Amino acid sequence: MNQTIDHQDTPPPPRNWFTRFLDVVEWLGNLLPHPVTLFALLATAMVFLSGLFGWLGISVTDPRPGTEGQTIEAVSLLNAEGVRMIFGNLVSNFVNFAPLGVVLVAMLGVGVAEKSGLLSAVVRGIVLNAPKHLVTVAVVFAGVISNTASEMGYVVLVPLAGAIFLALGRHPLAGMAAAFAGVSGGYSANLLLGTIDPLLAGITTEAAQLIDPDYEVFATANWYFMIVSTFMITAVGSLVTIFIVEPKLGKYDDSRADPSVLDDSQMSPLTGKERKGLVMAGLALVSVIALIAILVVPEGGVLRDPGAAADAGFIESSGPFFRSIVAWIFVFFLATGFAYGKVVGTMNNDRDVIDGMASAISTLGLYIVLVFFAAQFVAFFGWTNIGLITAVAGADFLKAINLTGPLVFFFFIIMCGIVNLSLGSASAQWAVTAPIFVPMLMFIGYSPEVIQGAYRIGDSTTNIITPMMSYFGLILAWATRYDKNFGIGTLIATMLPYSIFYFIFWVGLFFLWVFGLGLPVGPGSPTFYTPPGG
Repeated sequence: MNQTIDHQDTPPPPRNWFTRFLDVVEWLGNLLPHPVTLFALLATAMVFLSGLFGWLGISVTDPRPGTEGQTIEAVSLLNAEGVRMIFGNLVSNFVNFAPLGVVLVAMLGVGVAEKSGLLSAVVRGIVLNAPKHLVTVAVVFAGVISNTASEMGYVVLVPLAGAIFLALGRHPLAGMAAAFAGVSGGYSANLLLGTIDPLLAGITTEAAQLIDPDYEVFATANWYFMIVSTFMITAVGSLVTIFIVEPKLGKYDDSRADPSVLDDSQMSPLTGKERKGLVMAGLALVSVIALIAILVVPEGGVLRDPGAAADAGFIESSGPFFRSIVAWIFVFFLATGFAYGKVVGTMNNDRDVIDGMASAISTLGLYIVLVFFAAQFVAFFGWTNIGLITAVAGADFLKAINLTGPLVFFFFIIMCGIVNLSLGSASAQWAVTAPIFVPMLMFIGYSPEVIQGAYRIGDSTTNIITPMMSYFGLILAWATRYDKNFGIGTLIATMLPYSIFYFIFWVGLFFLWVFGLGLPVGPGSPTFYTPPGG
């Protein structure tokens, strides 16, 4: 239903310093090119920068063991050898880029679960069956869980939450805000591992190997911290919705709504067949867990490290189980998705499974293009030694100003949040910043796993207030169906309290968890790293 929107019936909101600040952020963000173009430009710039650094003879003293007294010199790609290296490795840079394969494999399984309707049914089951006084909590929690497959959360849960709140006589935009805060603000909190975890771990591995070629970061690197963060995000998001956002929105006036959203058609409860499908998916999940137990619990299990101590089990972070975690993500979603689909009739044969996988991969076209150019940038960054030079110089600077303690993470998280305002893609942002900051903070004694965990806080807390986030426009489109005058500024103002309180409590939780209690951020994830020569 098309409507003509008349913006003249409502005076423009008063403009203050914060509104003008957001205008500047949006203007700066709009100046940035497409992320693909950005990486192509960065890769090209790296070539010319290497030529300049090589001509200037820029170098630093190598702090790595066995190289005492030697220097790390900038390597120019603006010569015959550099040109041969660039064109000779263009394909291998792409296919060997760690995040590419792990995301493709994980998405094959997620595609089956999404195509079968399992993910949608789980979210609806959580939200629609919650007691009325716990609906807000259920919406935020379901949002966090749904970011295992983020598209599903944005497309299904956000509009569903609006319909639920409207049916309960509450402001629908408050419901949408709560769901958005859960899905996007809680993007790095979950009880389960999702496709973002191996993606970020792959990028972190590439960055860590700039100074330690054997270092590997696993998809489970931040799992413990993600689990505890889930409950923090749910609690804070619910309280902000109830005590700040909903009172600010006030009583809902449906006179500016699209009539098509004023029914409750989106609130269809689970059918008997869907409930049976969820039971079957649960049995499939139990079967997968039992299979894992058979392979890792017995002494001599196939997925136990033969060289580990007898009582170490599969907890060894470098063991076969964690090395195969992406494969288990694939098996988990494949088994549960097919079991559910078989019962409800959405998965009847192998062709349906293949269609689900193909559908998931087809959504990654832009990601694959982005990865091609990101892989070249990361490779050039390593070849030219600019990454190492930057890391060593940055670490020396932090030591010179005596900023090597845990406080460095406070500024690092703020920096990540600011960068995210203009570069909304988590993978694109981390691919740019990881090669600089992972080695730099490793040189002053912190592990890549902890560095990655800190980055995810800065990224997630500002996801919900940046127009650069890929689903920001979609959320705005959903919101305008309930209020035709709802604009970008209104959406940012609505979500800003979540961003502020998420930042405060998440940073506090990080420092308490990692440095106060000394707990690991994930299985086998160290907090500290002994730098080369340390």
